[in-house]
Amino acid sequence: MRVLAIDTALEACSAAVLDTERGEIIAHESLPMVRGHAEALIPLIARVMDMALIGFSALDRIAVTTGPGSFTGLRVGISAARGIALAAGKPAIGLSTLAAYAAPLIAADDTLPVVVAIDARHDHVYLQVFGPGGRTIVAPRLAPLRDALRVSATGAPRLIGTAAGIIASAWPSGERAPSLVDSRRAPDIDWVARLGAAAADTGSVPKPLYLRAPDAQPQNAASLARR
Repeated sequence: MRVLAIDTALEACSAAVLDTERGEIIAHESLPMVRGHAEALIPLIARVMDMALIGFSALDRIAVTTGPGSFTGLRVGISAARGIALAAGKPAIGLSTLAAYAAPLIAADDTLPVVVAIDARHDHVYLQVFGPGGRTIVAPRLAPLRDALRVSATGAPRLIGTAAGIIASAWPSGERAPSLVDSRRAPDIDWVARLGAAAADTGSVPKPLYLRAPDAQPQNAASLARR
């Protein structure tokens, strides 16, 4: 299976191609960026496909992170994945950003808990907690920092995500310290590709996993009456 993976959910614009028959990532590129994903993504995908030496018709599926993350970034990545999938006649697979963060840690050691936390600002985080065997202990949610600490502070967990440092700095003094604090700004695109190969094809198109409403709301009071 050949999988094109795309991630623009957070502070990177990334793409990779995995060939499961060869058992390796055959091309990848990741550019750190806070904004500008819309302009950078398509040229980046073109470069990655050129490096992989295959055409889009040779892909078996397209995988994309669906959030939580930047509202704009998510729309950019998902639109690109759905467009490529439609043009190539291949399925598009949506993957949680939280699961993509956790995957390499679970693969390395599935006996220790993993807490994935993404900074949602205003003392809130997007959170998911994984237990032994990668089992979900706390489902994806938007949580106040105090609640995230309460459900995370057990068993010397590994913390990963843009809010890992925030949680570690507020860690309760009476609890065992985290065994790992990894504040990387985006998930590893290679693992997005691996998850994309392993995921079941449900037949549904990827949709954003926002976990909260947009900050910008329509100003109904200022709208003009229809004539």
